[in-house]
Amino acid sequence: MKVIPSSRISHSSSDNRKSAIQNPKWLGFFAIALTFAFGGALVGAQQTGKIFRIGILDASTPSSSAAQWQAFREELTNLGWIEGKNITFEYRFAEQKSERLPELAADLVNLKVDLIVVTAGPAAATAKKATPTIPIVMTNASDPVGAGLIASLARPGANVTGLASLTPELNTKRLEILTDVLPGLSRVGLLWLSGGGRGQELQMKEFRPAATALKIKLEEIETQPDAKGLESAFQTAKQKQIKAIMMTTTRPFLTERKRIIGFARKYRLPAIYAQKEFVDEGGLMSYGTPYDDLHRRAAVYVDKILKGAKPGDLPVQQATKFEFIINLKAANQIGLTIPVRVLERANQVIR
Repeated sequence: MKVIPSSRISHSSSDNRKSAIQNPKWLGFFAIALTFAFGGALVGAQQTGKIFRIGILDASTPSSSAAQWQAFREELTNLGWIEGKNITFEYRFAEQKSERLPELAADLVNLKVDLIVVTAGPAAATAKKATPTIPIVMTNASDPVGAGLIASLARPGANVTGLASLTPELNTKRLEILTDVLPGLSRVGLLWLSGGGRGQELQMKEFRPAATALKIKLEEIETQPDAKGLESAFQTAKQKQIKAIMMTTTRPFLTERKRIIGFARKYRLPAIYAQKEFVDEGGLMSYGTPYDDLHRRAAVYVDKILKGAKPGDLPVQQATKFEFIINLKAANQIGLTIPVRVLERANQVIR
């Protein structure tokens, strides 16, 4: 609407409008017009009454990722989505058994959920295979383009969008931090899972040249995410005189973080982790993107899609927030002194 400055409105025009409004006939007309205008706006602002059903497909366990999904729900609440009123959730956890993912994804599709939120690559790939139409939002895929989940970050296409966590690049940074904490470090143990999928393969490709550049011998130790497999891996590391431990970024390791931290302490091996949840449980150090932040940002995608946006038109965003956390209590437990210059770089130091 073109706004006419008050200086350009003639007195006669103002008088005519005043006369019209004072006329009872015109008053009725304006009342009806206002009713339609404001009434229509109110109806448009109200919820349609539909309760959207959101499917959650997670390869891990409910307890290991509870904090992340809590952050996801909180952000949705901030955006006006109230559980039980206009949104509801269907959770499906594979309990670290990747072979269960196809069955769980099919279950969500059969329920005709309005949208599926997935965690890392394997869950995303399974969901995409299960449905070409239901929108899929990723919380932290390590390389969605390389894994074939999307066409490009700018234009994902199809029905998948969400967040990419830059995992391979961050693993290189973690290796550099270990060399700063342990001057003269020459051997590092890298724990990896058999059957870890495409995302883990990409991480391994990034680790090897990074280790070579830093003149570090990388001992790759295959393991299983259970008590027997993990302790055997730490025993192997000790036998090979490895001085520090890293691991690929996968959900099973996150789920078993308490056990991993316990073995690192038992065998007195410094370790750096990808998620702050490890340090929260008593681990030595972590450097990476906070998973709760990624889940909050995923909630924004859900909000946009439920309001009509097409997932293929929403660019996939890469991680932008990184945290370096050091636990001095854990360092003291294994007799490790962390250089002051490293402590000064940390976002948080637990004393």
